[in-house]
Amino acid sequence: MYADAVVLDVDGVIVDVADSYRRAIVESVERVYGETIDRADIQQFKDAGGFNNDWELTHAVALFVLAGRHGFDPDIDRFTDLIAGTGGGLDAAETVVINDVGPAARERIFDAWDRDRLRDVFQQLYLGADLYRQLEGGEPDIDAPGYIHDEPVLIDEATIDRLTGRFDVGVLTGRPAAEADIALDRAGLDVPDYHRFTMDDWEAGKPDPGALVTLADRFDAAAVAFAGDTLDDIRTARNAAEVDPDREYRGIGVLTGGLSGDEGRRKYERAGADAVVESVNALPNLLSDRPTV
Repeated sequence: MYADAVVLDVDGVIVDVADSYRRAIVESVERVYGETIDRADIQQFKDAGGFNNDWELTHAVALFVLAGRHGFDPDIDRFTDLIAGTGGGLDAAETVVINDVGPAARERIFDAWDRDRLRDVFQQLYLGADLYRQLEGGEPDIDAPGYIHDEPVLIDEATIDRLTGRFDVGVLTGRPAAEADIALDRAGLDVPDYHRFTMDDWEAGKPDPGALVTLADRFDAAAVAFAGDTLDDIRTARNAAEVDPDREYRGIGVLTGGLSGDEGRRKYERAGADAVVESVNALPNLLSDRPTV
């Protein structure tokens, strides 16, 4: 598969976030509201689309929990299916609740929905006290070591050397820039600011193709391979191909995030993935830096 530029997601591709971001999602809701969902259920929100931002995913999980207390059918399959059918993301989750409960219940749900507190608890759990003070500029009220320190590196040093030696390499992630820096430094992947997009650089988020197309422009690439761990990553590549038909965009699903095994492979293929790989370390053998004649 030919490409002259490779763009990597961070979470689930470069580092494993099962015990960091995903743990922080479920535990933040538990701490604020006394109940939560199973960690495995997070993937259903991801598959519904529009949840590139894990703070917003946390808010949606909290909304599901609160709605279940006030008359909404507490079926996570139905909730996430309705989100997907309403366009995906947090706005869709709000619309689902608004359309499904009466006015009095709706008022109670949204009065109890404290997004600022949820985000603050999330950041304290994820960053830990020291990094929270440094990055958030506040004094924590939770004693947590920081789940950010529990992110095993998924990409091998040899893979980094082979990719950077043969291709232009960029990063496209929903992480804030400071948190992306920490993950990339841990992995030993040096990507200049001009060749990456983070939450701080890009308001729309995946699957909006704007950031990927901009990176392709900056690389002056004819063919871009984008490797990610969610269906929205594949949709981003597909959307980029639609708005920028003069280039080729390859969406590559990686099975080291929330999507794994045969079921993960099938979901990627249904979403239009050009390839599915066991890990990012398979990319150097999958990709060619020379177009076939």
